[in-house]
Amino acid sequence: MDLTYFLDRFSEPAILTAGGFLAGAMFGGFAQQSRFCLRAAALDFAHGVFGVRLSIWLFAFSAALLGTQLLVGFGEVPSQEARQLASPQSLSGAALGGVMFGIGMVLARGCASRLLVLSATGNLRALLSGLVFAVIAQASLRGILKPVREWFAGLWTTAEIGGNDLIAHLGLSQTVVLGFALLWLASGIVIAIKAKTPLWQAIAACGAGLAVPLAWWFTASVASQAFEPVQIEGITFTGPSADTLMLFLSPAQSALDFGIGLVPGVFAGSFLAALFSRELELQGFEGGRSMARYGTGAALMGFGGMLAGGCAVGAGITGASVFAVTAWITLSAIWLSAGLTDFALNGRPAKTAPAQPVVGTS
Repeated sequence: MDLTYFLDRFSEPAILTAGGFLAGAMFGGFAQQSRFCLRAAALDFAHGVFGVRLSIWLFAFSAALLGTQLLVGFGEVPSQEARQLASPQSLSGAALGGVMFGIGMVLARGCASRLLVLSATGNLRALLSGLVFAVIAQASLRGILKPVREWFAGLWTTAEIGGNDLIAHLGLSQTVVLGFALLWLASGIVIAIKAKTPLWQAIAACGAGLAVPLAWWFTASVASQAFEPVQIEGITFTGPSADTLMLFLSPAQSALDFGIGLVPGVFAGSFLAALFSRELELQGFEGGRSMARYGTGAALMGFGGMLAGGCAVGAGITGASVFAVTAWITLSAIWLSAGLTDFALNGRPAKTAPAQPVVGTS
């Protein structure tokens, strides 16, 4: 993509912010319409229910994997320049942070991206939880919790295993990688057919997933043409949520970038999707105990996501799409801890037919 016209007229940070907003709006709109939610998929899987919510996650996940790896194969995205592969990452942080995030996700009834999407539709529980998430993420990134995060993160890093590139570790060819991505897509199709997943939900889930390779492609295009160094990146919400919070609190000290545009973009995309589908609805807490549960879960996700180097989308989909070892560890830890947490809280219910997600909830 030739960005010469825009680079001549606008600053690189402004272009990155605009691109982040558009990618975020795409993700937010499709995520709202598809009811994309890792928590819902993980709990259904833990209960042995292979239904609509699991198929939705598989469609989004496989679309991100397949789209990203096709771009890598065609030379459009230099994946080795991605933060997840270009610098040492924390293996201990991926495992512990993933566990904390999975626990928090169950308590808050949604991951960071789901809370952001729901807050745009009028869900005040999600809005407050999202603010708690952003505050703890900021404290973990640059504030009082930073030393704790750095200590845990330094226990075991990818420098000790020779890098974070899973494809290189396993010696996989591009053909095998694409075949692996297609297997995830095929599994989503099979489950969707059996569960009778609505076609529009399936298409919207793929749209949400394709926002990830779009982000990789856009930032890679800017990086290849910009005068100043630009970090190529996909979609993640932990760091950008913290940075967006600081933008509102201290605009003079905040720099524009892709992540700054991403969070408002998701909010706007979700709001517009809910508006046009007439799904805007104010929802609040049911009591103090419920509020405490949501807040605790959001705090665990804020620290856990920053420790793991990404959230359910940032590590679980974006990082996995470039086959970062730590991302797959985080994703596995999230799924496992979410299932165990739900079992500890609610026990294991009898297997039932999957129900359609309720509008405005996860």
